[in-house]
Amino acid sequence: MLHTLNQIDQAVFLFINQQLANPATDFIMPFITSDILLRVIYAVGILLLLWKGNRRLRWMVLFSAIVLTLTDQIVANYLKHWIERPRPCHTMDELHLLIACGGGFSMPSAHAANVFGQAILFSFDYKIARPYLLTFASLVAISRVFVGVHYPGDIIVGSAIGALIGLALAVIFARVYATWLKGKEKRVDHAV
Repeated sequence: MLHTLNQIDQAVFLFINQQLANPATDFIMPFITSDILLRVIYAVGILLLLWKGNRRLRWMVLFSAIVLTLTDQIVANYLKHWIERPRPCHTMDELHLLIACGGGFSMPSAHAANVFGQAILFSFDYKIARPYLLTFASLVAISRVFVGVHYPGDIIVGSAIGALIGLALAVIFARVYATWLKGKEKRVDHAV
């Protein structure tokens, strides 16, 4: 069963990485998957939320940091070392590698987990942003296959882990905000 799933994963990888590759994806996907770009986007987003966001969004920044810490640590420091699946760029000769391969393991994708965790956390409360957040998260996840460093199964599992962590923290945030933080706001208003 696992052998069959691995063969399907490799076939889909080759289709995306080679057959769907074109000059546009060769230019865009390394940019989208760039660690530096993702860190800058996250930092700018957080700073904007702290500066222009309402009280609820400012508190969500704390939960966003918790989601990012959980997704990144669980995937990169535990699951990858437990599963130990080599990256396609370490085992396959016929691939379209657009960035440095990296020395770590492949399963699950930390990029996918991190962006989906954030997307689900914020789209839970801000439904108007959901299509944009999920589209961006999907682009980052699929970019990992286009650039040749992850199998589709890696990004599916990473996305699912990130989504579950993001959803769990969104539910916790909603309960904490409704019972403790919002109540604290009312007490401060009455005291003034």
